[in-house]
Amino acid sequence: MYAIIESCGKQYKVAEGDVVFFEKLDAEEGKKVTFDKVVLVSDDKKVEVGTPYVKGIKVEGKVVCHGKGKKIIVYKYKAKKNYRRTQGHRQPYTKVEITKISMPAAKTEAKAAEAKTETKKTATTKTAEAKTTAKNSEKVEA
Repeated sequence: MYAIIESCGKQYKVAEGDVVFFEKLDAEEGKKVTFDKVVLVSDDKKVEVGTPYVKGIKVEGKVVCHGKGKKIIVYKYKAKKNYRRTQGHRQPYTKVEITKISMPAAKTEAKAAEAKTETKKTATTKTAEAKTTAKNSEKVEA
């Protein structure tokens, strides 16, 4: 199961157990973080896309640490004007471990009921097909 969440103006694909680097979040290390802007959820059988967000689904994570990324050099230059500026930048980040993708109880119950009805439908169609083939074979013999 995985989800695509929206945070810090970006979208991230996450699954349970993943470690994701977000832009700096206002949360202390070791605290829980909840993301409720879920754009898409996919389990093995079904994909659910939100308009713009999927209702009732939350992604929970635990803040592992805060830090800064690799240094990048920003260099400005204008030809023939003797204008040169160098500046460094390190983007702050928050490292989050995704612990849980939770669906509301009503949705899980609905999925279980849906699976039961699908098995009943397939069983009834198989018996109906068997009856029609038996009738057709009787007609051929007669």
